Amino acid sequence: MVAHSKHMVFISYHHANDQAYKEALLRLNDAHEIFIDASVDTGDIDDGLDDDAIRQKIRDEYLRDSSVTIVLVGLETKKRKHVDWEIYSSMFDGRVNKQSGVLVINLPSTGCTYYQAAHGDAEKAAIYPENTSWTSITSREEYERRFPCAPARIIDNLLKNGAKVSVTNWNKIDGNPEALQFLLGTTFDDRASCDYDLSRPMRRADS
Repeated sequence: MVAHSKHMVFISYHHANDQAYKEALLRLNDAHEIFIDASVDTGDIDDGLDDDAIRQKIRDEYLRDSSVTIVLVGLETKKRKHVDWEIYSSMFDGRVNKQSGVLVINLPSTGCTYYQAAHGDAEKAAIYPENTSWTSITSREEYERRFPCAPARIIDNLLKNGAKVSVTNWNKIDGNPEALQFLLGTTFDDRASCDYDLSRPMRRADS
C-alpha cells in the first residue's frame, strides 16, 4: 500500500454482541496498517458520577490520544450507556483534548443498506461511485427509518448542519482497506470544523 498518515482511532461498540466485528476490524488493520488502535474499555467508570465528570474522565483519560471515533452499530448498540458516553465525549471539544471526528459503521445484523456521506463529493465518488442520485434528508423520522439501530445522539448529529458524521455499512470496508483508509482520513481532516449537537443529556442506564 501507499504510505499514509495513520490516525489514532477509538472504537466504540457493544462488547457483548459485537466483539467479533471489533476483532475483524483489527485484523484488517493488522494486515494493512490503516490506523493506530487507541481503544480502551470504559466499562469501569462509576456511573454515579455526574455527566460533566464522566465526560471529562472519558475525554481526558480514555480518548486523549485519539482523533477519530468509529462507532460500530449493531442491533442493541443504541441501548448502551457506555456507547453514548463515548460518542458524547468524542464530540466534546475540551480544553486539553479537542473533539474527534466520528465515523459510523452499520453492522450486518442491522440489515441497513442506506448510508450518509457527510464529507462531500470526494467521499461520494470514492466510496459510492455506483450512486448517481443523492437525497437530502431533513426529518428525524426518515433518519430513524433508514438507521433504526443508530444511537439517538448519532441521529441528532445527522440532522445537525455542520456536524459531518458519515454512516457507512460493514460491506463497504470489509476487505477494502482503501475505503476504510479514505473514510478515516476525511473524518480526521474535518474533525475540527464539526459543529456537533450535544444538547441531549447523557444516557444514565442501559435499556
